Amino acid sequence: MTEKHGHRATKAYGAIAAHSGVEAASPHRLVQMLMEGALQKMLTARLAIEQKNIQAKGENISWAMSILDGLRDGLDLAQGGEIAANLDDLYDYMGRRLLEANVRSDLDILDEVISLLREIKAAWDGISGQAATTNSAVQS
Repeated sequence: MTEKHGHRATKAYGAIAAHSGVEAASPHRLVQMLMEGALQKMLTARLAIEQKNIQAKGENISWAMSILDGLRDGLDLAQGGEIAANLDDLYDYMGRRLLEANVRSDLDILDEVISLLREIKAAWDGISGQAATTNSAVQS
């Protein structure tokens, strides 16, 4: 993630993690935090749909879409190659699906996006564990 894109992603994350040390977070951890925030907002929107709270649904889906935009903006398409391009397409798809979920108050669509982001996050979290294992092996 470039510094310019990292700043925009941090801004998109906003108040969700204001108390959790965003400034000190590594770029890898920042992406994890963004994904966690988007998932939190989507789960809150899901609850709002179930409770027929239209305002909370719209606010939370909007936040999730903003966070996905921040994740998208943080991609380095020039250096990231096919993986970055695929993530860009997937984040775009998820944003469009969230818009549709918002308009229709559709839990199935929202669940689809939650599932997709959980899969991406699990892979991203695996990179973190892999990097820690590699660093430990190098330092030994």
